[in-house]
Amino acid sequence: MNAKLHPQEQSRLGALRNSAVLDTPKESDFDEIVALASALCETPAAQINFIDSYRQWSKAEVGVGVQTIAREMSICAHTLLEDGFVEIPDLLEDARTLDNPFCVGAPFVRFYAGIQLRTADGSPIGTLCVFDMKPRTLTALQRRSLVVLASQIMAQLDLRASLANEDILRSEIDHRVKNSLQSVGAFVALEKSATRDVETIEVLQNIQQQIMMISELHDHISRTSGKQKFEIAEYFDRLVEILETITPENIRMIGNFEAIKIKPKVGAIVGTILNELVTNAVKHSFRGNAGTLKITGDLVNDLTYRITVHDDVTASQNSSSRKKRDGLGRSIINASIRQLNGTIESAATPEGYCTSFEFDV
Repeated sequence: MNAKLHPQEQSRLGALRNSAVLDTPKESDFDEIVALASALCETPAAQINFIDSYRQWSKAEVGVGVQTIAREMSICAHTLLEDGFVEIPDLLEDARTLDNPFCVGAPFVRFYAGIQLRTADGSPIGTLCVFDMKPRTLTALQRRSLVVLASQIMAQLDLRASLANEDILRSEIDHRVKNSLQSVGAFVALEKSATRDVETIEVLQNIQQQIMMISELHDHISRTSGKQKFEIAEYFDRLVEILETITPENIRMIGNFEAIKIKPKVGAIVGTILNELVTNAVKHSFRGNAGTLKITGDLVNDLTYRITVHDDVTASQNSSSRKKRDGLGRSIINASIRQLNGTIESAATPEGYCTSFEFDV
């Protein structure tokens, strides 16, 4: 006898979809529950089943060996229509199951006990059940054990659903932040193209670069699941790529960074410093000259990281590259260094202008 559809079948199926459990891989947490149910009830078989629109799918099983069967062959589909717990001492003597293929044929199941798996709103989405090949009954303790194990299954599913919802919410927030940064960046680019004032263009260019830095940091953090610390080598490599795309074509940039984990706030500050140092190099050192700007990061010791920005513009190429670099950019750099409790040194060398700064990691 085929089980009828549940009175609230569509809402029940919606609750099953929201659980996001169908067709997921095997998990030890659920495997251990069916093994325990089988042992406690002294039955050779146990399953965690979910009843879909056309099939019964098993998240975990022991002693069965089949994961999916047609819904019309499901004994558990009858359990969905009852009041929580169903026990059938002899399946061949019950009108619901006397003609079931698994009862009249192999594996010749004769005993069944199952308890509904219900969502918080009371929707039955599946069962925890045990089978035997001979007629029998459970003890009161065994029935109680199945009730407790069923509640543990739903607690696991609820936890997974909560984590999935957090991921969805974080993804939506990330998407909105990224769109906002892109909008601001587009506005700055539009303003920059609408002016011919050199100083205004320089300021807007700097703002545009800062937005790109923040966007990249946000994107990098979101890819690392918002962890308290993240690996900086990949992030700094990406910053160098971004900076190279917005510097003159005659300037080649090279980045090489030793791996270390830092907090997102530190990454944002360091990104600001790098942006200003590259801007200064383009403005004061190269001044139309071709050359290479090398940015390296090294772990000085377990607590200190050093970043060096070195151009190859010599004094013979540009004497102004040896002049002291003051102004707003330098003020931003110094303020950022103070936030890091770091130190910074700059010097004109025979090979070019070099700036190094250190900070605690």
